[in-house]
Amino acid sequence: MSSIGAGFRLVRAGWVMTREGVFAALPGDELSGTPRLAWRLTTFFTRRGARKRGRTERLSEAVSRLGPSYVKLGQFLATRPDVVGDDIALDLAKLQDRMATFPADQARAAIEGSLGRKVDDLFVSFGEPVAAASIAQVHPAEVMRGGEPVKVAVKVIRPGVRRAFFRDLESYFLAARLQERYIPSARRLRPVEVTETLAQTTKVEMDFRLEAAAYSELGENTKDDPGFRVPAVDWERTGRDVLTTEWIDGIKLSDIDSLRAAGHDLQAIAANLVQSFLRHTLRDGFFHADMHPGNMFVDASGTIVAVDFGITGRLGKKQRRFLAEILYGFITRDYGRVAEVHFEAGYVPRKHNVSAFAQAIRAIGEPIHGQSAETISMAKLLTLLFEVTELFDMETRPELVLLQKTMVVVEGVARKLDPAFNMWKTSEPVVGDWIRQNLGPRGLLDDAREGASALLSLARQAPDLAERAERLTREIDAMAENGLRFDAETARAIGKAEARYSRWGRVALWVIAAALVVIAWELG
Repeated sequence: MSSIGAGFRLVRAGWVMTREGVFAALPGDELSGTPRLAWRLTTFFTRRGARKRGRTERLSEAVSRLGPSYVKLGQFLATRPDVVGDDIALDLAKLQDRMATFPADQARAAIEGSLGRKVDDLFVSFGEPVAAASIAQVHPAEVMRGGEPVKVAVKVIRPGVRRAFFRDLESYFLAARLQERYIPSARRLRPVEVTETLAQTTKVEMDFRLEAAAYSELGENTKDDPGFRVPAVDWERTGRDVLTTEWIDGIKLSDIDSLRAAGHDLQAIAANLVQSFLRHTLRDGFFHADMHPGNMFVDASGTIVAVDFGITGRLGKKQRRFLAEILYGFITRDYGRVAEVHFEAGYVPRKHNVSAFAQAIRAIGEPIHGQSAETISMAKLLTLLFEVTELFDMETRPELVLLQKTMVVVEGVARKLDPAFNMWKTSEPVVGDWIRQNLGPRGLLDDAREGASALLSLARQAPDLAERAERLTREIDAMAENGLRFDAETARAIGKAEARYSRWGRVALWVIAAALVVIAWELG
């Protein structure tokens, strides 16, 4: 029955997006045949009022009507321009959590259920919500420290949001499976895998203990950094459903007029923002992946304070070296080295020619060197680079896509603060320092040390590896002699799973078709 419910919810979502003009706003003129006919039908059914809105406003209205789960879906897809395209990703990135607040007594119940203590025992005062999002809302409160009341921010999960999200997740998986089965061109985007990633990241985001850990980790990484900090976590008042941090008195980066009126140096803030992001990315391999202006404050001293760590990104040493070398290669016009880095990292299959790939890289890099530094976008460069690498069978790297998306946002904020912002000049101190430390003599010594440690570890495991190799050899010989066989129970389980999948897939399709007929009949 869950598949039937998922089918109905999928139809409802499609109908809401049709009525709000989301599908009609897509470039349907480029389509042909049945897809073009479907697009024309969605245009016909679009509400008259929705036709006057822009594409972003249509998306915003549709996801607001569909509820918190779809707001979260939109925000997640904004981090995957490889799936939805750059233009739609930018539209989705503009979606704001404009959700209604829920009563304070429900927030109190969630806090007491999560922490096992009365709100009045935890806080000196607990105020009404000041901000509400798809997953949670924030309350101002006070705690006693050193005999004095200290203001804190208390983030409380929205009642029923987990149940609602995982209910709607069934319809997301149904849509993804239908895409993979009936739209061959969509298979390379791996929609089921993308949906699994959404499920995992949202599970993490709905456990505020993990977000608190992200605050703590980035706080430790940046404790000595100039002009950037992270609010301290109150671990005593933090649990799965509640996160308490220090209260930030500051001006949002989105409020440029107020920043200017307060006497802040906007050029210095722009440079600080970009350099901080690059430090987190290259030095630490751990970065805030939702750095839109609403999540960044500037305090009275001019320091940037980041909040809301529900989405974070990680890069391993190989990915960090890859990023630094390609940026440096573009700066020095060493396109051959940029191409080699892609092959060394294993991102481009060896079947391709390095020189041919370097030629494609040159097509991106040379136009850049004909422009003034102020007009060159590092984010745009990475976007073009990923477009070219698709021609050479480079598989989607979610961590690099998330990095590119975040860089688009950070660079856009910096250019709003300083229209003449020079991305390359600002980045050079951070990127150059990382390259000197990690790709020079010191980096070679570190690599040698890591290699020696790996060899020592391998030597310690040698007896166990030898035993496993011997056992594997015997099993391969037995398989070659007798063939690969399933026992009867495994074979029956495989048959049942396949039959169930096919049966419910057909049921879901019939449900969708029936619902569409009902809608058409009601309209008629």
